[in-house]
Amino acid sequence: MVLGEMNKKVIKNVIKLLTMVILMGTVVIWIMMPTSTYKKIWLKSMRAKLGKSIYFGKPGVNLLVYMFPMILLAFLGCIYLHLKKQTTVNQFNSGGVERKKRDKFGALKRPMLVKGLGIVTVTEVMFLTMFMSLLLWSLANYFYYTFVTITPQTVPIDGDNLWQARLDSIAVRLGLTGNICLGFLFYPVSRGSSLLAAVGLTSESSTRYHIWLGHLVMTLLTSHGLCYCIYWISTNQVSQMLEWDRTGISHLAGEITLVAGLVMWATTFPAIRRRFFEVFFYTHYLYIVFMHFFVFHVGISYALISFPGFYIFIVDRFLRFLQSRNNVKLVSARVLPCETVELNFSKTPMLMYSPTSILFVNIPSISKLQWHPFTIISSSKLEPKKLSVMIKSQGKWSTKLNHMLASSDQIDHLAVSVEGPYGPASTDYLRHQSLVMVSGGSGITPFISIIRDLLYVSSTSACKIPKITLICAFKTSSDLSMLNLILPVSTDISSYVDIQIKAFVTREKVSTCNMNIIKTLCFKPHSSDQPISPILGPNSWLWLATILSSSFVIFIIIIAIISRYHINPIDQSSKKYTSAYTSLIYLLAISISVVATSTVAMLCNKKSYYNKKDQNIDDILSPLMIESSPGQLLPEFTNIHYGERPNLNKLLVGVKGSSVGVLVCGPRKMREEVAKICYFGSAKNLQFESISFSW
Repeated sequence: MVLGEMNKKVIKNVIKLLTMVILMGTVVIWIMMPTSTYKKIWLKSMRAKLGKSIYFGKPGVNLLVYMFPMILLAFLGCIYLHLKKQTTVNQFNSGGVERKKRDKFGALKRPMLVKGLGIVTVTEVMFLTMFMSLLLWSLANYFYYTFVTITPQTVPIDGDNLWQARLDSIAVRLGLTGNICLGFLFYPVSRGSSLLAAVGLTSESSTRYHIWLGHLVMTLLTSHGLCYCIYWISTNQVSQMLEWDRTGISHLAGEITLVAGLVMWATTFPAIRRRFFEVFFYTHYLYIVFMHFFVFHVGISYALISFPGFYIFIVDRFLRFLQSRNNVKLVSARVLPCETVELNFSKTPMLMYSPTSILFVNIPSISKLQWHPFTIISSSKLEPKKLSVMIKSQGKWSTKLNHMLASSDQIDHLAVSVEGPYGPASTDYLRHQSLVMVSGGSGITPFISIIRDLLYVSSTSACKIPKITLICAFKTSSDLSMLNLILPVSTDISSYVDIQIKAFVTREKVSTCNMNIIKTLCFKPHSSDQPISPILGPNSWLWLATILSSSFVIFIIIIAIISRYHINPIDQSSKKYTSAYTSLIYLLAISISVVATSTVAMLCNKKSYYNKKDQNIDDILSPLMIESSPGQLLPEFTNIHYGERPNLNKLLVGVKGSSVGVLVCGPRKMREEVAKICYFGSAKNLQFESISFSW
């Protein structure tokens, strides 16, 4: 057993070393790409060796230099996460040396900026600075090349004016820089990506990176398009806007790309996204049009520079599509007085997830196309056969669901599809002596899952559980009913964890609601409904590594065969092969390889696990076991304060302990206030962590 753990540790260290080497090489390539050295020496040399291959041709260079390293990184990340997943819970309490190491790295998670971009940590500022430096470096090199090479002496007398020639060159360079941002755009929204999980990120926490990158992409590409429009108008070449070059750059395809991007961009601004979420949601499907016509615009060879992130996204998206095809078993629901619904699903015991994970839910009877993320409040360890989410009425979709369940007792079945769960690869709350959880409204949901997980650890192991203080602010007394969801069943929680709940009702002086009025609905799942299960089985990271590697190999083989026997013979003749057809072949090859490998992986896992192990899943849940005793927690562990807001500074600074983990989930102002107290106040023992869901 010890030898096995040592071997795993060695493999993990080797993976880390390989990852660092690949990352350093990739960074060097990105830094050198805008320089003349790269174009005239490096690229020329690589094309001389690889670009004349009868199997890949010119695109082969970018396949090797840009796409292969990132696919390899994602593959290594999967292997690393599989090994990490096997870490036992006892390793959380592994001693002082390991905790000191964590504390050193914990300094990189300190908030450095609190306003403007939101709460931004030291690590995020470092990477943001490096990325912006890369963009500025690229623009500086491109613009320097423009103004050095395009001078009054080099401009033909009967050609463009000097400013027109420079504008043409600048427009190209803005497009090249926009492509750099596009290369990173899809990584943050690949929900099941190993690259995010390996560095401790989740898809919901990475959404803002996607937003920042999206603004940069559209700013640069819009500038690129405007510069060309001005250039064509000034040179009387307006007809160029409709040109679709057979072997070169297609202007019309670029304009379609830009229009699709602008429509998506217009709906992303908060004022529109929050008020017209459905418009934002549906227009974002234009990413398919955007990426396809982008490839037609620049050609597949250049598009491969920004394609690795999109390739990983395609794999993730198709796996989500496969999972969402099945209806899941919804066993029961509870309707709380605060217009909040708890949905309880059947799940397979092999589905494991970390606290604070989220689940995307689709209910066709409300909307066939809309998917909404909700925090999971159950613990996969404490409740191995049940998964629960809490849904607060805050928009049209959730309000319709609440009204549907609250107004009828005749519903015996509700068709539901899900995607997920998605969450952190691991959590380590046991390293703290105390945990303070600060929530506003429905922000309490991730803390319910944490409390349940800690309750399981305390009841099944010798690990010392940190003292828990839950500070929750609600608008009305009816919202206090959410506290009844902290425990899944009637449990003597005081025997396992030291917990104190401080609840604040801000808009009422006294209680105006009976919190014990909870409506319970029991459903009868159809025979075709399935328990929620991991789409790739218990060894999902290994299967994802298999899909990434095998699909990429199949893609390479398909391209090699088609290039050798179809594209290359035509290119060797006087008639060049059409660029759009080449791009289409590459896109089809990627689609076929991803669809084939993902489908086979899903079917293998379905045959191996679900049919054999989950055949008696129908009777795993009893509605009577789902309900906790309403109001059980309130008198024993809870202090309720009416008509006041929590004095967060006073409540946090007074917490004792050398290491106090402070978790906050709620409105932006609350998160910023807690961040200021933790790292700009007098208390030195507070370690801040923000849980923000910004889908």
